[in-house]
Amino acid sequence: GIALALAGSGAHVMLNGLGDADGALDRAGRAAQAGGRGARVRYHGADMSRPAEIEDMVRSCEREFGALDILVNNAGIQHVANVEDFPPERWDAIIAINLSSAFHAMRLALPGMKHRGWGRVVNIASAHGLVASAGKSAYVAAKHGLVGLTKAAALECAASGVTVNAICPGWVLTPLVQQQVDARAARDGVDDAEAKRRLLAEKQPSLRFTTPEQLAELALFLCSSAADNVLGVAWGVDGGWTAQ
Repeated sequence: GIALALAGSGAHVMLNGLGDADGALDRAGRAAQAGGRGARVRYHGADMSRPAEIEDMVRSCEREFGALDILVNNAGIQHVANVEDFPPERWDAIIAINLSSAFHAMRLALPGMKHRGWGRVVNIASAHGLVASAGKSAYVAAKHGLVGLTKAAALECAASGVTVNAICPGWVLTPLVQQQVDARAARDGVDDAEAKRRLLAEKQPSLRFTTPEQLAELALFLCSSAADNVLGVAWGVDGGWTAQ
Protein backbone atom coordinates (compact mmCIF):
# COMPACT_ATOMS: atom_id res chain seq x y z
CA GLY A 1 0.00 0.00 0.00
CA ILE A 2 2.66 2.56 0.95
CA ALA A 3 4.85 1.82 -2.07
CA LEU A 4 1.84 2.11 -4.39
CA ALA A 5 0.82 5.43 -2.85
CA LEU A 6 4.32 6.87 -3.09
CA ALA A 7 4.72 5.74 -6.70
CA GLY A 8 1.31 7.17 -7.55
CA SER A 9 2.28 10.50 -6.02
CA GLY A 10 5.38 10.73 -8.21
CA ALA A 11 8.13 9.30 -6.02
CA HIS A 12 10.63 6.91 -7.56
CA VAL A 13 10.46 3.68 -5.55
CA MET A 14 13.02 0.97 -4.75
CA LEU A 15 11.09 -2.07 -3.56
CA ASN A 16 12.26 -4.89 -1.33
CA GLY A 17 10.35 -7.80 0.10
CA LEU A 18 9.97 -11.51 0.73
CA GLY A 19 7.02 -12.05 -1.60
CA ASP A 20 6.42 -12.00 -5.34
CA ALA A 21 8.91 -9.47 -6.72
CA ASP A 22 7.47 -9.47 -10.24
CA GLY A 23 3.94 -8.95 -8.95
CA ALA A 24 5.05 -6.13 -6.66
CA LEU A 25 6.91 -4.44 -9.51
CA ASP A 26 3.88 -4.75 -11.76
CA ARG A 27 1.48 -3.26 -9.21
CA ALA A 28 3.80 -0.41 -8.30
CA GLY A 29 4.56 0.24 -11.95
CA ARG A 30 0.87 0.52 -12.75
CA ALA A 31 0.40 2.88 -9.80
CA ALA A 32 3.26 5.03 -11.06
CA GLN A 33 1.79 5.09 -14.56
CA ALA A 34 -1.65 6.00 -13.24
CA GLY A 35 -0.11 8.84 -11.25
CA GLY A 36 1.20 10.33 -14.48
CA ARG A 37 4.26 11.95 -12.90
CA GLY A 38 7.00 9.84 -14.43
CA ALA A 39 7.88 7.82 -11.33
CA ARG A 40 10.18 4.86 -11.87
CA VAL A 41 10.03 1.62 -9.88
CA ARG A 42 12.83 -0.86 -9.26
CA TYR A 43 13.32 -3.90 -7.03
CA HIS A 44 16.31 -4.97 -4.93
CA GLY A 45 16.37 -8.41 -3.35
CA ALA A 46 18.46 -7.57 -0.28
CA ASP A 47 18.28 -10.01 2.61
CA MET A 48 17.31 -7.60 5.39
CA SER A 49 19.17 -9.65 7.99
CA ARG A 50 22.48 -8.89 6.24
CA PRO A 51 23.92 -5.38 6.70
CA ALA A 52 26.11 -5.61 3.58
CA GLU A 53 23.08 -6.36 1.42
CA ILE A 54 21.14 -3.48 2.99
CA GLU A 55 24.04 -1.18 2.13
CA ASP A 56 24.06 -2.44 -1.45
CA MET A 57 20.33 -1.73 -1.70
CA VAL A 58 20.70 1.82 -0.37
CA ARG A 59 23.62 2.56 -2.70
CA SER A 60 21.74 1.05 -5.64
CA CYS A 61 18.81 3.33 -4.88
CA GLU A 62 21.08 6.36 -4.78
CA ARG A 63 22.73 5.41 -8.07
CA GLU A 64 19.43 4.70 -9.79
CA PHE A 65 17.49 7.74 -8.59
CA GLY A 66 20.18 10.22 -7.58
CA ALA A 67 19.24 10.39 -3.90
CA LEU A 68 17.31 8.61 -1.18
CA ASP A 69 14.87 11.14 0.28
CA ILE A 70 12.18 8.89 1.80
CA LEU A 71 12.95 5.69 3.70
CA VAL A 72 10.14 3.36 4.77
CA ASN A 73 11.25 0.51 7.05
CA ASN A 74 8.62 -2.22 6.90
CA ALA A 75 10.49 -5.54 7.10
CA GLY A 76 8.99 -8.01 9.55
CA ILE A 77 8.71 -11.65 10.51
CA GLN A 78 7.01 -13.36 13.44
CA HIS A 79 7.32 -16.41 15.69
CA VAL A 80 5.09 -17.26 18.65
CA ALA A 81 6.38 -19.08 21.74
CA ASN A 82 6.93 -18.41 25.43
CA VAL A 83 10.33 -17.05 26.36
CA GLU A 84 11.62 -20.34 27.76
CA ASP A 85 10.58 -22.16 24.58
CA PHE A 86 11.71 -19.52 22.09
CA PRO A 87 14.34 -20.87 19.67
CA PRO A 88 17.40 -18.60 19.93
CA GLU A 89 17.87 -18.59 16.17
CA ARG A 90 14.30 -17.32 15.71
CA TRP A 91 14.90 -14.59 18.30
CA ASP A 92 18.04 -13.48 16.48
CA ALA A 93 16.28 -13.49 13.10
CA ILE A 94 13.35 -11.40 14.36
CA ILE A 95 15.61 -8.83 16.01
CA ALA A 96 17.77 -8.66 12.87
CA ILE A 97 14.91 -8.20 10.42
CA ASN A 98 12.37 -6.28 12.50
CA LEU A 99 14.78 -3.91 14.26
CA SER A 100 18.40 -3.99 13.14
CA SER A 101 17.50 -3.69 9.45
CA ALA A 102 15.87 -0.33 10.17
CA PHE A 103 18.98 0.85 12.03
CA HIS A 104 21.26 -0.13 9.15
CA ALA A 105 19.06 1.50 6.52
CA MET A 106 18.78 4.67 8.61
CA ARG A 107 22.50 4.96 9.35
CA LEU A 108 23.15 4.78 5.60
CA ALA A 109 20.34 7.08 4.46
CA LEU A 110 20.44 9.83 7.08
CA PRO A 111 23.78 11.46 6.13
CA GLY A 112 22.52 12.28 2.63
CA MET A 113 19.17 13.49 3.92
CA LYS A 114 20.85 15.79 6.45
CA HIS A 115 23.27 17.11 3.81
CA ARG A 116 20.38 18.01 1.50
CA GLY A 117 18.32 19.48 4.36
CA TRP A 118 15.26 17.32 3.73
CA GLY A 119 14.25 13.73 4.32
CA ARG A 120 11.60 11.46 5.71
CA VAL A 121 11.98 8.21 7.64
CA VAL A 122 8.77 6.28 8.29
CA ASN A 123 9.25 3.21 10.47
CA ILE A 124 6.40 0.71 10.47
CA ALA A 125 6.26 -0.43 14.08
CA SER A 126 3.12 -1.96 15.59
CA ALA A 127 0.66 -1.74 18.44
CA HIS A 128 3.17 -4.22 19.85
CA GLY A 129 5.66 -1.36 19.89
CA LEU A 130 3.48 0.24 22.57
CA VAL A 131 1.97 -2.71 24.46
CA ALA A 132 2.75 -6.42 24.76
CA SER A 133 1.13 -9.79 24.15
CA ALA A 134 2.17 -13.12 25.63
CA GLY A 135 4.10 -15.44 23.36
CA LYS A 136 5.51 -12.67 21.18
CA SER A 137 8.57 -11.61 23.15
CA ALA A 138 10.91 -11.15 20.19
CA TYR A 139 8.38 -9.25 18.10
CA VAL A 140 7.39 -7.04 21.03
CA ALA A 141 11.02 -6.38 21.91
CA ALA A 142 11.87 -5.51 18.31
CA LYS A 143 8.88 -3.20 17.83
CA HIS A 144 9.43 -1.44 21.17
CA GLY A 145 13.03 -1.03 20.08
CA LEU A 146 11.93 0.41 16.74
CA VAL A 147 9.79 3.01 18.51
CA GLY A 148 12.77 3.91 20.71
CA LEU A 149 15.08 4.12 17.70
CA THR A 150 12.54 6.38 16.00
CA LYS A 151 12.45 8.77 18.96
CA ALA A 152 16.23 8.93 19.36
CA ALA A 153 16.82 9.52 15.65
CA ALA A 154 14.07 12.15 15.53
CA LEU A 155 15.84 14.12 18.25
CA GLU A 156 19.16 13.80 16.44
CA CYS A 157 17.54 15.11 13.23
CA ALA A 158 15.24 17.69 14.83
CA ALA A 159 16.85 20.83 13.36
CA SER A 160 18.01 19.28 10.09
CA GLY A 161 14.85 19.24 7.96
CA VAL A 162 14.67 15.46 8.33
CA THR A 163 11.78 13.87 10.22
CA VAL A 164 11.64 10.39 11.71
CA ASN A 165 8.32 8.91 12.79
CA ALA A 166 6.72 5.53 13.41
CA ILE A 167 3.33 4.16 12.42
CA CYS A 168 1.93 1.60 14.86
CA PRO A 169 -0.80 -0.48 13.19
CA GLY A 170 -3.03 -2.91 14.98
CA TRP A 171 -4.33 -5.90 13.06
CA VAL A 172 -3.83 -5.47 9.30
CA LEU A 173 -4.87 -8.40 7.13
CA THR A 174 -1.39 -9.16 5.83
CA PRO A 175 -0.14 -12.67 4.97
CA LEU A 176 1.51 -12.70 8.43
CA VAL A 177 -1.82 -12.05 10.14
CA GLN A 178 -3.71 -14.42 7.85
CA GLN A 179 -1.41 -17.19 9.12
CA GLN A 180 -2.64 -16.42 12.65
CA VAL A 181 -6.25 -16.41 11.41
CA ASP A 182 -5.71 -19.81 9.77
CA ALA A 183 -4.14 -21.21 12.93
CA ARG A 184 -7.05 -19.95 15.03
CA ALA A 185 -9.61 -21.41 12.61
CA ALA A 186 -7.90 -24.80 12.80
CA ARG A 187 -7.53 -24.66 16.58
CA ASP A 188 -11.12 -23.56 17.27
CA GLY A 189 -12.79 -25.48 14.47
CA VAL A 190 -14.40 -22.36 12.97
CA ASP A 191 -14.49 -20.80 9.53
CA ASP A 192 -12.31 -17.94 8.30
CA ALA A 193 -14.84 -15.19 9.05
CA GLU A 194 -15.39 -16.34 12.63
CA ALA A 195 -11.65 -16.75 13.20
CA LYS A 196 -11.12 -13.16 12.07
CA ARG A 197 -13.91 -11.92 14.34
CA ARG A 198 -12.40 -13.71 17.35
CA LEU A 199 -8.93 -12.39 16.58
CA LEU A 200 -10.17 -8.80 16.36
CA ALA A 201 -12.36 -9.13 19.46
CA GLU A 202 -9.34 -9.95 21.62
CA LYS A 203 -7.47 -6.72 20.90
CA GLN A 204 -9.10 -4.31 18.45
CA PRO A 205 -12.34 -2.73 19.75
CA SER A 206 -13.34 -1.39 16.34
CA LEU A 207 -13.68 -5.02 15.15
CA ARG A 208 -12.26 -3.84 11.82
CA PHE A 209 -8.89 -4.54 10.28
CA THR A 210 -6.75 -1.51 9.49
CA THR A 211 -6.23 -1.43 5.73
CA PRO A 212 -2.97 -0.97 3.81
CA GLU A 213 -4.59 2.02 2.10
CA GLN A 214 -5.19 3.75 5.44
CA LEU A 215 -1.56 3.24 6.41
CA ALA A 216 -0.46 4.54 3.01
CA GLU A 217 -2.46 7.75 3.43
CA LEU A 218 -0.85 8.33 6.82
CA ALA A 219 2.61 7.69 5.37
CA LEU A 220 1.94 10.22 2.60
CA PHE A 221 0.92 12.77 5.23
CA LEU A 222 4.13 12.15 7.19
CA CYS A 223 6.09 12.71 3.97
CA SER A 224 4.29 15.99 3.23
CA SER A 225 5.14 19.55 4.22
CA ALA A 226 2.15 19.48 6.58
CA ALA A 227 4.20 17.11 8.76
CA ASP A 228 7.39 19.18 8.80
CA ASN A 229 7.13 19.56 12.58
CA VAL A 230 5.93 16.03 13.36
CA LEU A 231 8.93 14.39 15.00
CA GLY A 232 9.40 11.16 16.93
CA VAL A 233 5.73 10.22 16.94
CA ALA A 234 4.52 6.63 17.39
CA TRP A 235 1.18 7.00 15.60
CA GLY A 236 -1.36 4.33 16.47
CA VAL A 237 -3.72 3.06 13.77
CA ASP A 238 -5.13 0.23 15.82
CA GLY A 239 -8.89 0.50 16.18
CA GLY A 240 -8.56 1.41 19.85
CA TRP A 241 -6.17 -1.42 20.79
CA THR A 242 -3.72 0.73 22.75
CA ALA A 243 -6.43 2.97 24.24
CA GLN A 244 -7.52 0.13 26.53
